[in-house]
Amino acid sequence: MSDDLIRLTATEAVAKLKTREISPLDLIDAAEARIAKVDPEVNALPTRCYDRAREHAKRVMAEPRDGRENQPGWLGGLPVAIKDLMDVKDVRTTYGSLLFKDHVPTASHPLVERIESKGGLVLAKSNTPEFGAGGNTFNEVFGRTLNPWNTALTCGGSTGGGAVAMATGEVWLAHGTDHAGSLRRPASYCSIVGLRPSPGRVTRGTPNNLWSSNSVQGPMARNVPDLALFLDTMAGFDPNDPQTFDAPAISFSAMVAAPVMPKRIAFTPDFNGRVPVDRETREICARMVRKFEELGATVEEACPEIGPECVDVFLALRSQHFLVDRELMLDKFPGQLKEDIVWQVEQGRKQTPSRIAWAERERAALYRRFQEFFKTYDLLISPGAATPAFDVALRFPTHVDGVKQANYQSASLISSAITMISSPALAVPCGFDQYGRPVGLQIVGRPRAEAVVLQAAALFEKATGLDKLLPMNPKFGTIPPTLESPSPPSRGEKDLG
Repeated sequence: MSDDLIRLTATEAVAKLKTREISPLDLIDAAEARIAKVDPEVNALPTRCYDRAREHAKRVMAEPRDGRENQPGWLGGLPVAIKDLMDVKDVRTTYGSLLFKDHVPTASHPLVERIESKGGLVLAKSNTPEFGAGGNTFNEVFGRTLNPWNTALTCGGSTGGGAVAMATGEVWLAHGTDHAGSLRRPASYCSIVGLRPSPGRVTRGTPNNLWSSNSVQGPMARNVPDLALFLDTMAGFDPNDPQTFDAPAISFSAMVAAPVMPKRIAFTPDFNGRVPVDRETREICARMVRKFEELGATVEEACPEIGPECVDVFLALRSQHFLVDRELMLDKFPGQLKEDIVWQVEQGRKQTPSRIAWAERERAALYRRFQEFFKTYDLLISPGAATPAFDVALRFPTHVDGVKQANYQSASLISSAITMISSPALAVPCGFDQYGRPVGLQIVGRPRAEAVVLQAAALFEKATGLDKLLPMNPKFGTIPPTLESPSPPSRGEKDLG
């Protein structure tokens, strides 16, 4: 019975919860058994709160049926994972930092409150890099999270724990965040789906960066209908976040249940050579994108110009974001933050107002080029990540398609460029490379066009059937010979093997 419940999709589980064919307590028991079986091999959910989830489940079960179960996004007692960057009341929340290794919040983040108000049960906290900074999920509190398709490899970052929990069936839905690709790259590496919503679609709560659109909250799932369900749970106006707006009149789940394929789709393997992408990844994506033609769309190779300055533009904006977020903490706790965070804050301190102004002008020009492009094309599709999963001992891939990467952000340009245009972007599985590493597509739409992106992804997913491979048991493997050997350990990497 436990294995049967784990294999239910989130949508199927919620349907059974509504008819009371199963109970939330049944799902908690099944998830607890699954976590005990697989998490020692992957370290995805280091903090569990089973007793709290069971108490919440009893409250959900005792609530009268007053129509709430028919609201979009109603979860009805479904266990979910929350990234360890987000406060959950009375649950240890570390942000992946030794500074907060014993931190237990007295109140939940507004998004957690929203999820719980719609019947989501917080079962566990998923692992993350320190303060979410990095393309590989490790920290000095909990150690490394391993890719279940090959435990010698990274699961990506920073929502690595959530992606692994999805792939292995530890829970049915996972929350995540995305700044430079933190929902999209782990999804590509773990053969699941992850959505970076448009800024304002999902509340960020009350961060100091209230006026920045770079970092967003969003859903992860095993398949697109489940992703739409969790987006319905999350979406809507929140007075804590001035960028938020009302949820759509027609739910995302309803749109995915009756999908329509867009007419014109553009595909780019590498943005006209501006973005280094692994050769085999380019070939797999170019082959699989033709599925959209079989589904009725016209597919053409085309893309907006992103320009050679795009990496520097994003770094300038990201450094300013980190300066707002972490400058005071860096001053208060010198020598106690991850080197990637220190580097990013110091970059922010050094850059001039003119540099920030330049970056904002360039971002505005980039946005205008994309909006002109979207007058012709309904969607833009690219590889979901520049490389497949790399050695888990590396902070980031030092080379991509033979091109040396200057820093840990350089290898993320295929996703960070999309961050700057405020568009929804969804990672969906499209196959495996010669070493069995998952490869994903990134599907990008116009700002606030999540429904169009989700519908196209749902039709593509049904055509490939790759979602049927989940949940899977972790596999032990070796590092493919094409990958670099690890660089010397830096702070945050020692004793984490």
